[in-house]
This record gives sequence, C-alpha cells and structure tokens, in this order.
Amino acid sequence: MSRARFSPPLGPLNVVLDVPGSKSVANRALVCAMLANGVSHIHGVPDGDDTTVIVRVLQEMSAVTIFQDIHKVKGNPQAVLPGIVDAQLAGTSSRFLTAVAALSSSSFTVIDGSLPLRSRPMGELHEALVQLGATLESLGEPGHLPVSVCGSEMSGGHITMQANVSSQFISALMLIGPYLPGGLVIELTGPQVSGSYIAMTANVMACFGVDVEMTQNKIEIPEAIYKSCDFVIEPDFSSAAFPIVAVLLRGGQVRIRNLALSMQQGDAAILDIAHKMGASWTQVDNDIVVSCVSNAFVPTLSLAMSDCSDLVPAVAVAMSHCVGEGDITQVGFIRNKESDRLGDLAAELSKTGSAVNVHDDGISVRRRTSTHPDVLLTHHDHRLAMSFALLSLLDSSICIDSPEVVSKSWPSYYTDMFDILGTVNFEN
Repeated sequence: MSRARFSPPLGPLNVVLDVPGSKSVANRALVCAMLANGVSHIHGVPDGDDTTVIVRVLQEMSAVTIFQDIHKVKGNPQAVLPGIVDAQLAGTSSRFLTAVAALSSSSFTVIDGSLPLRSRPMGELHEALVQLGATLESLGEPGHLPVSVCGSEMSGGHITMQANVSSQFISALMLIGPYLPGGLVIELTGPQVSGSYIAMTANVMACFGVDVEMTQNKIEIPEAIYKSCDFVIEPDFSSAAFPIVAVLLRGGQVRIRNLALSMQQGDAAILDIAHKMGASWTQVDNDIVVSCVSNAFVPTLSLAMSDCSDLVPAVAVAMSHCVGEGDITQVGFIRNKESDRLGDLAAELSKTGSAVNVHDDGISVRRRTSTHPDVLLTHHDHRLAMSFALLSLLDSSICIDSPEVVSKSWPSYYTDMFDILGTVNFEN
C-alpha cells in the first residue's frame, strides 16, 4: 500500500490528452468474440484490470493473439472456460464470465475473486441462471463468489428480473441469450437503472450479428450465433469525466482526442452536467473541447443520475467546489459497487470541509467552506481514487491512500493526467 500527493501546475488548464478505450464496451465485445463463429479483430482494448481478466481467460483458452493494438480472437460457439477463473476485483468480468460458464454442459468452472469482489452481491444473477437450467454451487456465502458453474440442461424462454438490479446481471444474460434454445425474453419490472449500459450491450451484440429488440420493459434476444467481425473500442466517457471535472475546478480548456466517437455512451451526460455547472463544450473534428472560466459556480443543482451512475464520484467532487447546494438522486444501487459509492464517498469528502449527506437514493453535497487537509481513503475503488486526486487542484495538501487502485480502469491515469495533476509523489 502507498499514498500519493500531487503538485499540479498553477493557473488555468490548457491540455490535450487521450483517455482509454471503454472497458464496458471492450468487455462486451470480447465476450461476443469469444463465442462467435470465426476470428474477430478487436482494436484498442484498454489495459485495465477488468478487460485484462477476460483477455487472460482467452489466453488460457489459446483463443487470442495480441499484436500491437489488435486482439485477434478465435471464437468458438461451444467455448469452454478454464476450470478456475480469478476475476480479482473485476465485477463486470466476473458476472459476464459466470454467464458464459453456464453455457457449457461438459465441465464446471469456478468463478472467484479478491476479498472485496467476494463481498459484492451476485445472487440475482445466480438465481436467474439456475432458473434457466444451470447448475451453480456456492463455495462460500450464498449469492456471492466463489461459485461453481455448469450449464447442465440450459433452456431459453422467459425470465423476469427487477429492473433496478445491476445492469451487469441483465447484460450477462443478454450476452448468452442467443445460445439458449429458443432465445431469451427478459421482462423487467419496476423502475430501471443504468439503462444506457443495457442499450450498450444490445449495440455491441448487433455488431456481432445478433439484433436485440428492446422496449421499455422487455428485452428479446433471438436464438443465433455471433458472427466474427472487426470491432474498434471507442474512447471511454467515464474516464473523460475526470479531465472535464478538472476544468470545472481550475478553469481553462481541455481537449480530449476522438471522444466525439463515443457520444452514444450514457456517461456522455458529463457534458450536459458540466454545462449546467458553467462550462461550455464544442466538437472539433472527432475531438471534444471543454472550456470553463475560473471559479465556475451555480447556486443549486439537482441531478438524477441512474443512467450515468459511474459519474457520481467525479460529479460530487465538482459539486463540492462549483455548486452551492447539490443533490444527486436515483443512484441508491451504487452502494454495492467496488465500494459503498455513497457512504464512502460522503465520508471522504466530509474530511475536506464539504457538508455531505447520504440519502436512500442519493447524496447531497454542500460547497465546502473550509479546508481540512487529510488522507482520503480510496476503499478499493478506482473511481474514488481518480476523483479524489482532482481535489489537489484546490488544495495541494490533499493525500490519497492506495492510489494504485486506478489500475482497474486506467492504469496510466497519473501519467496521462500529468499536465493536470503534475508530479505525483508516492509515499510508502
């Protein structure tokens, strides 16, 4: 474990940078390619921990060759995963691979992970797979990892799920839906969260030749086989949120290369949110340029963020400086992410002088009126680490614990953000 302190340059920003490819898109594309009929070429796979888990599984299956920026994946509609899959901290990967493991009736696969991942809920996905005919055996606490998975006599048909469960559960079922006899119909009940990620899954599946029909409360996946393709991973708007928030905190301009290729991602909402806080943005070729005068401020702001919940930590940090009274709602479900992304976020921001309160479905942030230098804990959460690092733009005494957790989605975060965060001093 280590700590990090930052020495950001003074004055308004004037920065041009790249952000990683979307790990959310990459994970979906890699699973489709794994199950496709033929060889797919996946361009621009990011090197974060989440995608690395799936790539490592493909390597153990002798199903991937990597050359420069291209992952050549040899698909197999009867793909069999290794006997043990260590997902480490990768929640999305563990859930997708649990579903893929359920397709095989010839062998068992144990899906496991590090202690923080073992604590995350998996029960709704496990129950749905059992309902579809899979055989699952909990090897620890029921509804959590580790779990042993075998397909047995999987069947398609109709399944009902609460729409407010993790979109990763629904996406996992969608990804294997084409390989179930008769396909799969998922009926969603109640208010939906993270709908943009479900739409992302459908869009990636379409690139591999499977068209999903979606209505407000129903997802219909036909029986089919994925077709191999050439697939380019677009830049990640979730990652782009951090340099965009940096502009809100410091003023100036940031230009993010090729980000306009990603406007269909739900987290593109950060552009509208930044605009509400006083920034402006424009598209130049395929780049997005965000500008803001120094000392951006709005008196009140309320945001419903169920479709862009990964933005919550960065937006809360922006609110602590740029908004008098800010409220984020419809995100109660993020308490079961890598961390308790409401409770842990509130606890750490409170250390910096902001008045932060957690509610059943969100969080309220009141602009900080004083400075209280402290060590901010990252709680095994990459998005908390990247967000808290931005606070150094306001207070160079800020120190974050376990900064290395950024490896989950952006391993080179501190290097790529050098023009914003400056030199990083790591302390043991």
